[in-house]
Amino acid sequence: MTINAAPYKDVTPDGSDYDTVCQVIELLSDDYRAQPSLDEIAHRLHQSPTQLQKTFTRWAGLSPKAFLQAVTLDHAKRLLGHEGLPLLETALELGLSGPGRLHDLFVSHEAMSPGEWKARGAGLTIRYGYHPSPFGLALVMVTERGLAGLAFAEHGGEEACFRDMADRWPNAIYVEDAALTAPYIDRVFDPEAWTQGQPLRVVLIGSDFQVRVWESLLKIPMGKAVTYSDIARDIGQPSASRAVGAAVGRNPLSFVVPCHRALGKSGALTGYHWGLTRKRAMLGWEAARTGAV
Repeated sequence: MTINAAPYKDVTPDGSDYDTVCQVIELLSDDYRAQPSLDEIAHRLHQSPTQLQKTFTRWAGLSPKAFLQAVTLDHAKRLLGHEGLPLLETALELGLSGPGRLHDLFVSHEAMSPGEWKARGAGLTIRYGYHPSPFGLALVMVTERGLAGLAFAEHGGEEACFRDMADRWPNAIYVEDAALTAPYIDRVFDPEAWTQGQPLRVVLIGSDFQVRVWESLLKIPMGKAVTYSDIARDIGQPSASRAVGAAVGRNPLSFVVPCHRALGKSGALTGYHWGLTRKRAMLGWEAARTGAV
């Protein structure tokens, strides 16, 4: 198994921006009552205060102090006190992000036929590769019809990540081909490449119900969020919120099909297949690109 070692463009001297931002988010989310200063945060993460300030602000669109202030001011309010919204989601809810824009990726998608899905990948060749991304190491899976899978691997968990995805289509033929998958990772995470004239082609491989849920997710604008109940109503099955949640959890195209913008009934972040910290990081990344202050 070969991993493309070319560094992603957003990196710090000691690693990826994603790792740094995740650590800051977790630290401030856990220790906001202590009101840690920038110097204290930097000391705990073994970075210089200046570098940490620049990294977090560039990546998340607001400074660590601004994030901490938002968390603290809202802690006693209804969103956190009664509805249990996570901290970053509360900050976004209270106006740290600007209004949603038109759908960001301008995805052109098609779905496998029910027969093809039931064959569980038989006759399908899926090429894959690992690449650095803003949210850690990404596993990209591509068919001749377009992008079919995007997942994230923890350090040392590449094989587990691959198996999690490959088990969805166990009868397919898998060929490692990082050279072929590399252009997809560039398109997905480069906002300048999100153009309607050259849409990113994706193929949705799932049951009819799952595909309808994933198509509903594609309608959620960047910087916005909906609940499972909203999605259930959108697909014409208002009583199917629980089944919608299960389908959201099986979304094979993380970030591209934005399941991170789907919330629980109360508006709270719920379980995310690739981790809640990564979900919060995605929301922060998007907030910085939709007018966050």
